[in-house]
Amino acid sequence: MEKRRRVFDNHSHIGPVPGYAYYGLPQTVKPTYDYDTTDDYLKGMEENGVDRALVMSNYGYPDSAQPFTLNPLVGESTAKTDRLLGAIWVSALPKDKERTTEALKLIGQKGLIALKTTCLLGGTFNPDQWDEPAAELWNMILSAAAEHDMPLHIHTSPGGGSDIDNALALVRKFGQTTKIHVVHMGGGVSGHIKFVPQFFDLVKDGYQVYTDSSWAVGFGSTWLLKEIERTGIGADRFLFGSDIPWSDFAGEYWKIEGAPISEELKQNVFWNNAEKLYSKFW
Repeated sequence: MEKRRRVFDNHSHIGPVPGYAYYGLPQTVKPTYDYDTTDDYLKGMEENGVDRALVMSNYGYPDSAQPFTLNPLVGESTAKTDRLLGAIWVSALPKDKERTTEALKLIGQKGLIALKTTCLLGGTFNPDQWDEPAAELWNMILSAAAEHDMPLHIHTSPGGGSDIDNALALVRKFGQTTKIHVVHMGGGVSGHIKFVPQFFDLVKDGYQVYTDSSWAVGFGSTWLLKEIERTGIGADRFLFGSDIPWSDFAGEYWKIEGAPISEELKQNVFWNNAEKLYSKFW
């Protein structure tokens, strides 16, 4: 696509994911066209006009061990080119304790500047619902993120452990000491309606909360962007993210490029906010 400005893609996935008979289908399906290698991903960047990107393990297969197998590819990719930064995959599921402990040892490796987790495969973001083994892992993950000034990216979607109510409970308990990136703005209509007003309250109250508009329903990203511009709050907390290959780049790009907001805010979302957030790693 035609390149219109500097673009930093703050949310994207690399590596192959096997097919699966999702949602009770009678046959295995492979719904995404993955970037299996670093070179595949770099080719996609050229096609989409992306200057730099944050990559993390591709996932979706219902096995919490699977994303950990792609941490080496993320590390190899960030070592290969300065255009790529990476997020280390971690999990607070007790069965993943050994994998997460090993993953956190990657901190300090060139280009690995964030952590990424989800509750889609179990567990919850809500600290009030953690048992002792989960709390131990969450505290280990969050302490590492705070100590090394690494944003923790958390997937949000309606219902279950990844519901925005649970994510906001995590932010309110840990977000003054740890940067927490709420992926997908809460996810879906209900998630956006809950998230947007609380986003501004959290920023005003000193919480280090960030977000992107990948997967956002049309009104959600426009609402948040227009309110940022109207209030002057949170202009440095919204970053562009495509979520490729689980979304389409052009659609995510035009949510921002086509929004009725100032060129200054667009430039912040597409580039300046990432440059500021990751300045120590830039």
